Amino acid sequence: MASLKMTRRALIAGTGLVATSVSLGRPARAQSAGFRVIRARALSNVDESAGSNWRYDGILPGPVLRVRQGEEVMVRLANELSVPTATHWHGVRLANAMDGTSLTQEPIVPGGSFDYRFAPPDAGTFWYHPLPHKPQVAALYGLLIVDEKQPVDVDRDVALIIDRPAAGFTVNALASLDVPVATNERLRLRLLNASADRFVSLRLDRHPVTVTAIDGQPAEPFIPREGRVTLWPGNRVDLFVDCVLEAGNIAPLVVQNDDAEVPLARLVYEKGAPARTAPRTDTKPLPATALPDKMDFRGAQRAELALETTGGKMPGKPLLAVKRGRTVMLALVNRSAAPVVAHIHGHSVRLLDNLDDGWKPFWLDTILCVPQKTTRIAFVADNPGKWMISAPGADPILAWFAVT
Repeated sequence: MASLKMTRRALIAGTGLVATSVSLGRPARAQSAGFRVIRARALSNVDESAGSNWRYDGILPGPVLRVRQGEEVMVRLANELSVPTATHWHGVRLANAMDGTSLTQEPIVPGGSFDYRFAPPDAGTFWYHPLPHKPQVAALYGLLIVDEKQPVDVDRDVALIIDRPAAGFTVNALASLDVPVATNERLRLRLLNASADRFVSLRLDRHPVTVTAIDGQPAEPFIPREGRVTLWPGNRVDLFVDCVLEAGNIAPLVVQNDDAEVPLARLVYEKGAPARTAPRTDTKPLPATALPDKMDFRGAQRAELALETTGGKMPGKPLLAVKRGRTVMLALVNRSAAPVVAHIHGHSVRLLDNLDDGWKPFWLDTILCVPQKTTRIAFVADNPGKWMISAPGADPILAWFAVT
């Protein structure tokens, strides 16, 4: 398994944790019997065999999909590539048949199509991409935003998709991006690390910043240390940012690039009246998730997974088979000298404390497993089917488990 590229400084920052109004590409408009048609295709007049030239609907990022919690996502994926493909809906606790993996779906042959249809149970920031999501095909992705049933009390909702092509970091496929703001307004920044093998460490000075969601699920609001958040591949973080500067100011959002910080985006304060007479000082949590408040550790089914490559082949036997509704406690063993990211399909998990006597106050579906350590997680296996445990990169399969 190729190691993830990460500086020591970024790893140390990352262990502390850390939208559409900005150019994210046009929404999918083609319709067929109620489905949004999205086409996976290569850019014209290029080497079609080079996956870096593949796009959804010819744009990068792909079309923004946005629904309200409980509404159906109806997407018909048309494969206009010369190779088979499928789409995985990263972080969504959806029906097993819609997960877009080799466990659940035959690949869509060139010239074929597949109808994805599901109602996301959770509001939040999610995304879609094929598996494997590796550097060679990492230009094939898009954002899925599921809005809360009741509007969240923010003035502006902005999504920033960060990637790391060979030339350096990009945001929404641009080298830099200006976000216009007004004094005393509150932003909801939805951050996604769409890179297949790079960590992203971001910092915003001179602004109150509060983490409100991680991997699409509400978190107990907290202030990140030094205003910095770090996202590993596939990870999402939602921030509330209060714009407290005067009109005419410019505030950079900087990204760690080796040993230097470079501007990636800028908050540009517009002239004119402020959004309100004084900045906001209250931060209410996002609406509560439907995930369980408690888990039965005494009756839990326990398993251990060594985070090692399977050679790109699906293991013949599941890591575990568990009855629906039972708690699973899983030890992710990383014996390598590099961090490994594990993505749990179809479920959200809690990161356990060292003694397994409690958990961190947030849910994850994409877990950072630090080198030479065992990372322990727990979840309720409440979604029936065959579910993959995958990793970003060229060889994504780690294991799978069955919920019956």
